[in-house]
Amino acid sequence: MPEDHQPDGQLRFGVFEVDLRAGELHKHGLRVRLQDQPFQVLAMLLEHPGAVVTREELQKRLWPADTFVDFDHGLNKAVNKIRDALGDSAESPRFVETVARRGYRFLAEVKGADATPLRSLELAPPPLPTAEFPDRPDLSVMPAMPKHRRSWIAWAMSAFVLLALLASLAAWKLHSRNRPASAIHSLAVLPLESLSNDTSQDYFADGMTDELISDLGQISALRVISRTSVMAYKHARKPLPEIAHELNVDAIVEGTVLRSGDQVRITAQLIDAAADKHLWSQSYEGELKDTLALQNQVARAIADQIRINLNPQEQAALKSAKVVNPEAYQSYLKGRYFWNKRTPDSLKVALAYFNQAIDEDSNYAQAYSGLADTYALLGDWQYAVMTPKEALPKAKIAATKALELDNTLSEAHNSLAFCFDAFDWDLESAGKEFQRAIELNPVMPRLTIGMPGI
Repeated sequence: MPEDHQPDGQLRFGVFEVDLRAGELHKHGLRVRLQDQPFQVLAMLLEHPGAVVTREELQKRLWPADTFVDFDHGLNKAVNKIRDALGDSAESPRFVETVARRGYRFLAEVKGADATPLRSLELAPPPLPTAEFPDRPDLSVMPAMPKHRRSWIAWAMSAFVLLALLASLAAWKLHSRNRPASAIHSLAVLPLESLSNDTSQDYFADGMTDELISDLGQISALRVISRTSVMAYKHARKPLPEIAHELNVDAIVEGTVLRSGDQVRITAQLIDAAADKHLWSQSYEGELKDTLALQNQVARAIADQIRINLNPQEQAALKSAKVVNPEAYQSYLKGRYFWNKRTPDSLKVALAYFNQAIDEDSNYAQAYSGLADTYALLGDWQYAVMTPKEALPKAKIAATKALELDNTLSEAHNSLAFCFDAFDWDLESAGKEFQRAIELNPVMPRLTIGMPGI
């Protein structure tokens, strides 16, 4: 990056204006809300339009050495917020471009208050060399070309250029159509990132990750990596091809979740692991009660992109998302969040949240399944919060209730199978329930079978 050139006052790009002194971003004269840290990142990019601003330079300027924060996480979140404010995207950037393993570049022309373009010196083209040509004719004395002839030649040249462009476009489309797509038979859903500044909202992003894994896991032709394996990559800053190699998958799904009141926005993108290439990206917005439907839309879109044919049962499953009670759903997600921590204290918290979800919606099958799984761990010797004789009958009652409410719930069959296995020693019934759980969702059973101590 060139030496610092720090503009002050007001800058303009596209329909946006930035007041550096006031720390404000405006669009069409209306203020766009942008927090201080993302604004400072944007301001630094605007200082050097067209030039690469490295991550190290951003860290040195905005995250001093005595600032105790996760720099990578903070910078990624700041850039995401800038893109949200500008209506930009990482895949087809108009303003902020990611330069892999280096930093970021601001693409649009930036003008000062006097409308003078602000460009880095390194981007200014060098002056054309001048040379003496003794035999060069004096153009000033050449006869002028007739006006009508000039117009005809200009028209002919324009038509030729247009035809050439159309021919090139047609050839490109034909080539793209005939080019075989990369075969994707396996993928991993990396933990979705919460865009909320409130870390207490992490449970929501983790819950969305679980739901998306579950939805994609219903596709029999697709191998989906379990939650246990992918959660090890939460906040990991490894190159995606490296993660894909470690998980032995063809593609990676990553994304973000933003919840504001009763509104939810899920952004997901599909990456071809071998080529480290974006194949698809889309955002989905809706109310909290329609979250499951949004997840199903994401799963169906991914299936379309990787060209996997869904059988009638899978198509029906991805179209039959239930509308959930928002309060009960949040309590359930919190319950699973603490249940996954697998400590005696966290299991007690999980138990309270699952019971709260049932109080909020007595017909919520997943809450009963979560209750069954929690009792199963509370009675396990590793945690010993309850005796097996006290805990496992309660687990069985809760699992049975979950199946009475929804016999197609894979996790409930899995919960009941464990009760048959660990409490009744009825291996035949346990095997049937485990098999049914796998038939309904090959991924979901792996969320609970691998419980420590069981």
